[in-house]
Amino acid sequence: MVRLGDLLAALDSYEAWNLDPGLDIAGITDDSRSVEPGYLFVAVRGATVDGHRFIPAALAAGAVAVAGEADFKAALTGVSPYIKVREAREALGWLHAAWYGYPSDRLTLTGVTGTDGKTTTTNLIHAILSDNGFDTGMVSTVNARIGAESYDTGLHTTTPLSAEIQSLLSKMVAHGSTHAVLETTSQGLEQRRVAGCEFDLAVFTNITHEHLDDHGSWEAYFAAKARLFWGLTRQRRKSNYADKVAVLNMDESSYARWVEVVREAGVARILTYGVAEDQQRLAQGEGADVRAREIRLTPQGLRFELESPWGSAEIVSPLVGLFNVSNILAAAAACLAQGASLEAVVRGVGRFAAIRGRMEAIDAGQPFRAIVDFAHTPNAMRRALEAARDMTAEGGRLIVVFGSAGLRDHEKRRMMGEVAGELADYTVVTADDPRTEPLAQIMAEIQRGLEEAGREAGTDFTLIPDRGSAIRRAVEMAQAGDVVIACGKGHEQSMCIGTVEYPWDDPTAMRLALEGKSLDTLPTSSRDSIDES
Repeated sequence: MVRLGDLLAALDSYEAWNLDPGLDIAGITDDSRSVEPGYLFVAVRGATVDGHRFIPAALAAGAVAVAGEADFKAALTGVSPYIKVREAREALGWLHAAWYGYPSDRLTLTGVTGTDGKTTTTNLIHAILSDNGFDTGMVSTVNARIGAESYDTGLHTTTPLSAEIQSLLSKMVAHGSTHAVLETTSQGLEQRRVAGCEFDLAVFTNITHEHLDDHGSWEAYFAAKARLFWGLTRQRRKSNYADKVAVLNMDESSYARWVEVVREAGVARILTYGVAEDQQRLAQGEGADVRAREIRLTPQGLRFELESPWGSAEIVSPLVGLFNVSNILAAAAACLAQGASLEAVVRGVGRFAAIRGRMEAIDAGQPFRAIVDFAHTPNAMRRALEAARDMTAEGGRLIVVFGSAGLRDHEKRRMMGEVAGELADYTVVTADDPRTEPLAQIMAEIQRGLEEAGREAGTDFTLIPDRGSAIRRAVEMAQAGDVVIACGKGHEQSMCIGTVEYPWDDPTAMRLALEGKSLDTLPTSSRDSIDES
């Protein structure tokens, strides 16, 4: 139990009716179906449903207090305390932070945002800080780590809900963690899921064409990600603003704009990283703070010289692709800024194996390479296919299997088709969470991009709706020296068809395909042929 007055102390402002600060609260929820006797119910306005409609149901289920954005004074007088707040989602995050004792106060907290590379960078930071001897927790879209324990964070979860985030941070504190790193998506920032998390350091990877369906415009998408950096200096409990650090990607085309955002936010320190270095700028001392030189990429991994204000060191990593050089630099910069040694960076990166579903190699003794990757944006697909192309033997072919999600950004479908048409030798277009959109329509939009890239159906690509059959077809085509890569699903454990989440796992599908089988966990209707020419 926590007293209502202690919870409300977390809010920057509110109005209250029938307030009883000493009222014991047994729990907090914004889902009326989860209300139990003694709960505080927070009415949140969603995109399609207004939580204020469910206040009566919450009270009937035993809620003893209600918070919301609307003025319900007349309706609730004499019934229950009502707390009117400016933003219910923001209030929900802070109320959960108070419930768990403000765990981020006792952690050095790093947030990682960007379109691509967030998960790998988050995991790299965790690996380096841990190798340095810091007890470090982590929350990513793949899993959460507290000590030696790993926790699943969901099927299609981006940033977890505020209650789960605060619970995980609280467990880290109880375990004895001193540091934590949190992957922060644009949706998580926009929906205030990280409200109540007081960050000390924010890392930006890149921003590319993605999630415009959620945010409505590029400007709104940019603004959502920028919230992480504004949050560094708009904190309520941590006031050591001189210690706040923003880590920015100097190779990113929008770098100058991010510098403006960070400076406007009043962040004391900017630390930059970059791969592409202009020699003249270097000579003038204008290169990135943490940079890579003498990069060598091989199918077995990468090697480069890392230069930084903390010294230089040779980095050897089993990760593949130029994009992972950038991820390593971002992680190195973040960790060095927190006091990790250069030796810990070398060791942490060297020991860090590929994340499940991120350029994950599937080896069943076949004479060609088989890879599963999460790439689901045009930029991520380009980087994944460029890395995969480097793995093909002389004369070998690159075969890609991918789709695009339903009820999401339509424009990226054509763009991904163009990327595949430009970089792959053969493409198998298939399903990737069609949801309630017609799969044939999604695939046709991808086909348009392939054709605009000069590719022909039957000769250069085919459409196979069932993902298991599509991966099997790609594997059956492969010969010695080729690379087969399945993009889009990565670590995810389900496929959304209609409104149902069906079990799905790309690495398993790839292994079965190498055995001459197809993963068949999807409904039979999804296997109807569209065009298998």
